[in-house]
Amino acid sequence: MEAYQPFLMSKLARRQDVRFIGAVPGRYTLSDRKASDPSDVEVYACRLCSISPQSAVVVAPVRAEPGESVAAYFDGFGILRARATRQLPTGFAMDLLLGDSERAKLATQIKWRKRKAVSREPDKREYPRIQPQAPYTMLTLPDGGHVPCFVIDISQSGVAVSASVLPSRGTPVAVGSLIGRVIRRLDVGFAVQFTEIHELKSLDRMLAPPAEAQEAG
Repeated sequence: MEAYQPFLMSKLARRQDVRFIGAVPGRYTLSDRKASDPSDVEVYACRLCSISPQSAVVVAPVRAEPGESVAAYFDGFGILRARATRQLPTGFAMDLLLGDSERAKLATQIKWRKRKAVSREPDKREYPRIQPQAPYTMLTLPDGGHVPCFVIDISQSGVAVSASVLPSRGTPVAVGSLIGRVIRRLDVGFAVQFTEIHELKSLDRMLAPPAEAQEAG
């Protein structure tokens, strides 16, 4: 990798200071944090909010500390290594550790992403999954504890969640004020099936963390 200069932006990088603002799904690890089992690296889901050849902002369940190393993958941008610069209420910002050629490649990817027309195959499941407008909320555990979490996607019947905890199958939980049980584990979290089917238009409102959870968080 070419030498990284965090505070001295090259002339080439300045010319390529393009930015993409929009929701892009991804996943990340905090490599400075040691897991109890070295082979068991914690991987969390996240959503990219904005990215330029120099920096990025993500919504995430576990916030990186300023100066902490981050390894992330985003659809269309690939694997990016970064260093967290500041924490935000629902995630964190990070400087990208790239050389000039890597920044040039990322600038091209960003420009392509901005031009690309969005087209998706229709979801043929009974209850299609959607990405909520505000994916950051609180997970309520059986003991009443609250843990920040990131909603990967949601439907009228269930939700996929990424958090710093991994409840076992069958555990009753609440995601925001949506009540259900954990039905399976995912690569970056777990799936919850609701105890009842909810109206699609009510999901964003019900995902909001309850008042007591906000105070606890």
